[in-house]
Amino acid sequence: MSLIDHDVDFVVIGSGFGGSVAALRLAEKGYTVLVLEKGKWHRPEDFPETNWNLRKWLWMPPLRFFGFFDISFFRHVTVLSGAGVGGGSLVYANCLQVPKAEFFRAPSWAHLADWERELEEFYTRARKMLGATTNPRLDEGDIALRQLARDIGRERDFAPTTVSVYFGEPGVRVPDPYFGGRGPERSGCTFCGGCMVGCRHDAKNSLDKNYLYLAQQLGARIQAESVVDDVAPLDGRDGSEGYRVHWTKSTSLLPKNGKRCGEVTCRGVVFAGGVLGTVDLLLRLRTTSLPRLSPRIGTAVRTNSESLNGVTTFNRDTDLSRGLAIGSVLRTDSHSHLEPVRYPSGSGFWRLFVMPLVHRRNTATRILSALADLLRHPVRNARVLFVRDWAKRTQILLYMRTIDGTLKLRRGRLGLISSPDGGAPPTPFMPEVRELAERFADVIDGKPMAMSTEVFLGCPTTAHILGGCVMGRDETEGVIDKDNRVFGYENMYVCDGSTVSANPGINPSLTIAALVERAMSKVAWKTRAQ
Repeated sequence: MSLIDHDVDFVVIGSGFGGSVAALRLAEKGYTVLVLEKGKWHRPEDFPETNWNLRKWLWMPPLRFFGFFDISFFRHVTVLSGAGVGGGSLVYANCLQVPKAEFFRAPSWAHLADWERELEEFYTRARKMLGATTNPRLDEGDIALRQLARDIGRERDFAPTTVSVYFGEPGVRVPDPYFGGRGPERSGCTFCGGCMVGCRHDAKNSLDKNYLYLAQQLGARIQAESVVDDVAPLDGRDGSEGYRVHWTKSTSLLPKNGKRCGEVTCRGVVFAGGVLGTVDLLLRLRTTSLPRLSPRIGTAVRTNSESLNGVTTFNRDTDLSRGLAIGSVLRTDSHSHLEPVRYPSGSGFWRLFVMPLVHRRNTATRILSALADLLRHPVRNARVLFVRDWAKRTQILLYMRTIDGTLKLRRGRLGLISSPDGGAPPTPFMPEVRELAERFADVIDGKPMAMSTEVFLGCPTTAHILGGCVMGRDETEGVIDKDNRVFGYENMYVCDGSTVSANPGINPSLTIAALVERAMSKVAWKTRAQ
C-alpha cells in the first residue's frame, strides 16, 4: 500500500462516455477525482445556430476555432469526434442502441466473458442515467425511411430510435426530471434538428447534465482546456506508488516558455480520451514513461463499417431538417442498419464535400465516373450543388454493419498514421449502400451524393472509431484485461471507445458507457487506510 500523500486519488483523462462514467462512480466510492479535458466548457448559448459558424463549431485551436467538433483525416478513414466537457455527447445524435447478439459473441472477445449476460445490468444503468426514451414522433425523413422499408419488404425492421433527449413541453423549462432534483433544470425538445451542432435548448441529455453534473456534486473537479502530455509512475516501475500527471493548456498557441502548465500526483489514472486521444498518448508514453505497456496498442482499430451518403430532394416543399438528428432506424439485413441523419436548417457546411455517388474500386476510374455524371446530368447536379438550404433539402444516410475489418494506428513524424491490420480495411464501396441510397432518392424525388473524400481517396468517414486498446487475456493479446485494467501497471484503466473489442454495427455510445459502468463496479470503495 502506498504511503505517499497524493494530490488526488484518481485523474481521469477525458470527459466523454467513458470518462464521465468513471468520474461519477469513483466519486461515489469516496475517491477524490480530477477530470482533465482538452476541450472547452460549452453552455447552451455557446453553441452555433448552424455549422457555418466554424469558430463555434470546429475544434481547431491553431486557427483559434474553439468549438466541439473535431475532424481528423487518415489514409484509410476520416474520423469525426467531439472535443469539450462532455466529449462526444456534445456532438452525437443521441442514439442509445444495444447491439445484436453477434457483437457479444464475436471471436475477438467472446472468450473473455459472457458479455451479453455480464453487461445487461450495466446497459440498464446507463440508459437510466442518460434518460433513454423512444423518439415520440416521425418527421419527413423518418417517414421516407419507413416507405423504403415497405418497398424492400422490411417494414417490421423499422423503428423509432431510442434517444437521450428530454421530451417535455417544447421549450418549457422545468426542474430536474431525472435525479430527484439533484440534476440541472431542463427544457423540452423543440425538434429543431440541431442535436449535432449543439443543443441550444437544454433538451439533449449530454454528459454535463448527468454523469459529470452529479460527479461535481460529489466533489469531482473538472478542468477544461487541459491536454495531458505525460503520465509517469512515482516508483519508476509499475505505478503501485501512484503517478505524476502533466498537462499543457490546449487553447494556447504556445506553452509559456515551453513549460508544462501543471502537474498533479494521484493513486490511479483513467485514460478516457477516445481512440484518437488515448491511443496517441499511450503510443508516445510507451517509448518514454510507461515502457511496460502492451505492444498491442494501436492495433484492432475498427469502425462500424459505415458509409455516409447525402440524398438531396428536388421537392421544394420537403423539409428534412425538422426532428431529431436521428429519429429512426431500419435493420436492412441480419448485419446492417440504415439511419436518416439531419442537420438544422441553414447548416450547409457539408455541401462543400459532396460529389456524385460512384462506386469504383480504382481511383482514376472513380474520379472519371464522377466527372462523367456531372457532365451527363448538369441540371440535376447543379440543383443539388446549389440548393438554397442544403440541410433543409438533404437527408444524410448512415449505413452501418457488423462485418469486421481492422486498422492499425502508429506514430509518425506528424502524428498518427493508419494502415490495414486484419481483413479488408473499411470501405464506403458496398453495393447495398448504393442501392439503398438510390431507392431512398426515389422515395423523396432526389439524387444521392457521396463525400468527396470517398471519391478522391477511397476512404470512408466514421463518427464511430473504436478499438486500439482492446481487451485480452494478457499483454500479448490486448492492452487491458476484461475489467479495463491496463496490463503492466497498477491502478491504471482505459475507459473509452478504444476498449470496444468487436464491431457493434450500431451507434456505440451506450455500449461504451455500459462497459465502463461494469469496470467501475469492480473498483473497491475507498477505505480510511487509503
